[in-house]
Amino acid sequence: MQSVKNSKRITINDIAKLAGVSKSTASLVLNGRSKEYRVSDETRDRIIALANEHNYQPSFHARSLRSTRSHTLGLVVPEMTNHGFALISRELEMLCREAGLQLLIACTDENPSQEMMAVNSLVQRQVDGLIVASSQLNDSEYQKINTRLPVIQMDRLIGESDLPLVITDSITSTATLVEKVAQQHQDEFYFLGGQPRISPTRDRLSGFQQGLQRAGVECRPEWILNGNYLPSSGYEMIAQLCAQLGRPPKAVFTAACGLLEGVLRYLNQYQLMDSDIHLCSFDDHYLFDCLPLKIDTIAQDCQGLARHSFEMVTALIAEQPLEQQRLILPGQIHWRHPDSKA
Repeated sequence: MQSVKNSKRITINDIAKLAGVSKSTASLVLNGRSKEYRVSDETRDRIIALANEHNYQPSFHARSLRSTRSHTLGLVVPEMTNHGFALISRELEMLCREAGLQLLIACTDENPSQEMMAVNSLVQRQVDGLIVASSQLNDSEYQKINTRLPVIQMDRLIGESDLPLVITDSITSTATLVEKVAQQHQDEFYFLGGQPRISPTRDRLSGFQQGLQRAGVECRPEWILNGNYLPSSGYEMIAQLCAQLGRPPKAVFTAACGLLEGVLRYLNQYQLMDSDIHLCSFDDHYLFDCLPLKIDTIAQDCQGLARHSFEMVTALIAEQPLEQQRLILPGQIHWRHPDSKA
């Protein structure tokens, strides 16, 4: 039997020669199509054993040329340190791996110009489809891309886009949470949000206002503060409130986990974790169960967001019709504060 030098990358031609079969037969076996083309079990086992013995890895580029696909998906998110996006990215990577695909991730830092540079880079790398949590105000660029490859909106709606969408119903869950908390704090309840131009801020503010209305509380303009979704923004907004009031506010809703992180940093830094503030937030983290300060939160179905986005984009790549163009998943409220449980 011929030996193959360890320093040389073994090819499918090498496997075929070692097995004494044609290249096409070796290719059929290594692509899982031996039964379809009636390759004998003995031949199949010999080829697979040789491939394992020599650590054979198929050529990604050759595979792409044969199929006209790159077998890669692109994921565009604003920030990888965000707990929700980290969970979604991890779940998507696992789904891609199980399907024999590669996931390429680009972060935009909530910068629309940087986002399009990242997207264009992914398109140049010939990804087969895109899943995007966009910071854009309209979908004109994505509509152009969608003529060449599928684009799925995930977590965020771009303007009034009709591109396929998987998103959390943040309005309903936020309204339900805020209504109950507002019944305890009718005279003071602040909203700390991100950029007003993007859909998560608009939807969560809408839910906040609806919750106040249901509780019979008028939303005062000074209760609404907006910054961005970085922890530093949450820190600055709570610091501003504490300075204005001379004490921590009675009730605060943060529109995302990053903002809540900044609020907690400030409260911890100034020994205010045992204050009477009633904190609640969109987004959840398992560590919130361990804090002495009990925080009511809304958890997104990150696994569902990832799975449905993956199913949509792979169906469109395979040129299959979608059962649903827009999928809205419910949020789950975690009641932790003693007043909320009462």
